[in-house]
Amino acid sequence: MLKKEANNIISLESSKMYNVKPRGHRKRLALMICNMRFSILSERHGADCDIIAMRNLLEGLGYEVHAHTNLTAEVMLEKMKQFASRDEHSDSDSTFIVLMSHGERDIVCGINSENITHPDGKEETTDILKIDDIFSTFNNKNCAKLRGKPKVILIQACRGKEAGRVLASDSTQKVDKEKLESDLLYIQKETDFICFCSTTPDTVSYRDPKKGSLFILSLMESIKKHAHCSPLEDIFREVKSSFQGKLQMPTSERNTLTKKFYLLPGY
Repeated sequence: MLKKEANNIISLESSKMYNVKPRGHRKRLALMICNMRFSILSERHGADCDIIAMRNLLEGLGYEVHAHTNLTAEVMLEKMKQFASRDEHSDSDSTFIVLMSHGERDIVCGINSENITHPDGKEETTDILKIDDIFSTFNNKNCAKLRGKPKVILIQACRGKEAGRVLASDSTQKVDKEKLESDLLYIQKETDFICFCSTTPDTVSYRDPKKGSLFILSLMESIKKHAHCSPLEDIFREVKSSFQGKLQMPTSERNTLTKKFYLLPGY
């Protein structure tokens, strides 16, 4: 049934959508890095739930998941470069890169990250991975095997320290609310990338220390429900709708897809 529906979509939308390779002719890879335990920053309770949820989701979509936990920023970048150079991308039609950690608007923290205040009052966060470094690793110049193919980058970390209605925070800065946890999905302006941010800039967002990220849970539910028949942009729109009336509102940013991206797990 799913394959028949996929064939119908391809027949109707072929000129408007990215190429989707049949299961027997593709090798989809996904990279997932999750930092849960830190030398100085607080432990990200509930992150293990997000790991399980994302792995199950990506494997269900036909991606072979390469997972790593508790890395410094230097090693995170090294793992991404190794992943970007894999030959399997030549036979793939897309990829997912998922990073989950503490963070701020333009950075993701390594496990040895800490906030330092210099004598002049200037604050600095150490052991950080710049968001731009993630996208440059997978851009058309540095990852030619994925040129012209959708690249979905999901980054769960804080975008700032303004508290929305939250349960726990991934901000490196102290937030006044008890047990705050935060998400971020961010994307670089590169061809064929798509980004979905879990909240608007300069704010933190929801995470349940026992169940994991509410955003990830909503995303997983919507993808499972619609991946066989809807492009990813429409699925993201449904996730945003599910947050109406809440202080957290996911946003789409820097979407550089030139066509519709159907996941079509049954194809």
